[in-house]
Amino acid sequence: MTDHALQQRAINTIRTLAIDAVQKADSGHPGLPMGAAPMAYVLWTKHLRHNPANPHWPNRDRFVLSAGHGSMLIYALLHLTGYDLSLDELKNFRQWGSKTPGHPEAHLTPGVETTTGPLGQGIANAVGMALAEAYLASVFNREGFSIVDHYTYCLVSDGDLMEGVAIEATALAGHWGLGKLIVLYDDNKVTLDGEASMTFSEDVRLRFESQGWHTLRVEDGNDLEAIHQAIEAAKAETGRPTLIAVRTIIGYGSPNKAGKSAAHGSPLGKDEVRLTKQAYGFDPDQSFFIADDVQAHMREALQWGETFERAWRELFDKYCAAYPQEAALWEQVHSGQLPAGWDADLPIFKGDKPIATRNAGGEALNAIAKHLPTMIGGDADLAGSTKTLISGAAHTGPGNPYARNLRFGVREHAMGAIVNGLALHGGIVKPYTATFLTFSDYMRPAVRLAALTGLPVVHVFTHDSIGLGEDGPTHQPVEHIMSLRLIPDYYVFRPADANETAAAWRTIMTLPGPAALILSRQNLPVLDTDNIEGIREGVARGAYVLAESPKIRRGLPDVILMASGSEVSIALEAMAMLEEADVKARVVSMPCWELFDQQDEGYREAVLPTEVFRRVSIEAGRTLGWQKYLGGIGVALGVDRFGASAPYERIYAEYGLTAKAVAQAAAQLMDEFGDEE
Repeated sequence: MTDHALQQRAINTIRTLAIDAVQKADSGHPGLPMGAAPMAYVLWTKHLRHNPANPHWPNRDRFVLSAGHGSMLIYALLHLTGYDLSLDELKNFRQWGSKTPGHPEAHLTPGVETTTGPLGQGIANAVGMALAEAYLASVFNREGFSIVDHYTYCLVSDGDLMEGVAIEATALAGHWGLGKLIVLYDDNKVTLDGEASMTFSEDVRLRFESQGWHTLRVEDGNDLEAIHQAIEAAKAETGRPTLIAVRTIIGYGSPNKAGKSAAHGSPLGKDEVRLTKQAYGFDPDQSFFIADDVQAHMREALQWGETFERAWRELFDKYCAAYPQEAALWEQVHSGQLPAGWDADLPIFKGDKPIATRNAGGEALNAIAKHLPTMIGGDADLAGSTKTLISGAAHTGPGNPYARNLRFGVREHAMGAIVNGLALHGGIVKPYTATFLTFSDYMRPAVRLAALTGLPVVHVFTHDSIGLGEDGPTHQPVEHIMSLRLIPDYYVFRPADANETAAAWRTIMTLPGPAALILSRQNLPVLDTDNIEGIREGVARGAYVLAESPKIRRGLPDVILMASGSEVSIALEAMAMLEEADVKARVVSMPCWELFDQQDEGYREAVLPTEVFRRVSIEAGRTLGWQKYLGGIGVALGVDRFGASAPYERIYAEYGLTAKAVAQAAAQLMDEFGDEE
């Protein structure tokens, strides 16, 4: 048993590493690590099953620092317990090229499970991780072989619990009965601007109890035994998630700033750092000090981690012998590779009747999902409209997280963040969300973090434009397509018809990061049933020549018509009109700008020849952004104002999104700029 004095020195080492790093960077948040260090110490040394030598061991417990501003807490823990995070990295806190950025980033720092900082996101990610554990356990575990059996721990702040996304996510965690989710609440009653009571006076425990949670309280955040016993009690409660409210003091140990907002987000200052170290019993003249006995004590995590993982691998080896098919599936879903034949049943649509791309998307999703039993996802109470239910699969409900169809209710923000957690956990293949495109605004912070972290998630957005019609401008997205395209490392697909939609799903499944699939409510003509492989290749390259006047097969067109989604068929109609006027046109379908921009210069030039400077774009959304493809004289037809409530055909006509308007714009370019020769 570790003596109390050594435990206290280890806790104070966590604290001093944090205040030294913040002071050296002259930037950061020392208060949370100073107050929360005891609960973090107890969790990491007595409960957390992890292996610092292998941060990706599948059955490890997950720890999420939702209060990501206190990042030096986790960096100190990672270094002390033996992760690949050197003391020099702590000394380079918040500096260029370091592995210790201002807020934790999962793709950057070994041992960081998720990217946090925007408050509320981490606890929602943790709900997703706990959901993944529950679902994977239902798929893989067999009697005597609990190969999926771990906890998800999350440390939250007052600010986390104020954010709406946290309330949405914790409501679902309680509703689903995620018994292996344990949340430690750093109840220090202080926020950045002052006393939390200025804005936060609810009874947090009662809130969580009303959502179906088990709740506990530790009155003294420095009482190690009380914290330990609370975590033990939380682990004993298997039917409900647990909140442990731990009363802490922000900036604990600082003689002049403890308990005050001044300790939240600024360095303590050199003089205060010295006084604080003296209060901890440390040498005020030593920085980044780690005593040998503290280092040895904390590095015991390496030995314990090896023991934990070795026992699990011995169990898994026996599982492989007893259940070879299940073991093969386990290896496949954790490898990041898709199984052979996963796309064999993708539908091919005929041109005999128009099909809404949302309907085509649902068929394609189901054709893929039947080959991938750990592909799960859901909708924001809109499955009947988004067409994203997995046929024949179960639905989540009260006390039932063991289902492929995730029913999130009207909670878009939590939906996005929870699905991020599914992807972060591992083993869940291409988890997806679904809602109307206009409601992407509600989940945008989670979408942004998916892109920042490079998570392989799919966001299905239906009802994509003024084509929604009678529901009017509140539900008709105008700026949303272009807004999503602004997010770095995010692939935005807007397919033109049913076959492009199936091809988009096929491409999305092979991408390493997140993607949006933007689909229509209204029926659209099926454009080309004779060139399925060409469509698949074209979609995979982001843009391609869909059609052109027969007269230009050996030369260059007079004009290029570019479009995405439902407006591609309008461009085809305009091409026919122009051909009658002896104007040679090319129609380029552009379902994914991001992929097209990644193609080599030769391909891009073949699709959009520089010599053909007369160009018209058409898309039922904001025109800003098309200029990079239009050049200096091209014309962008779109929607630069809000929509209207009317049948969609009338709205398209009133807004000038017609074949006639496209043909007129092209003809005017011909008149103004003459022959290209």
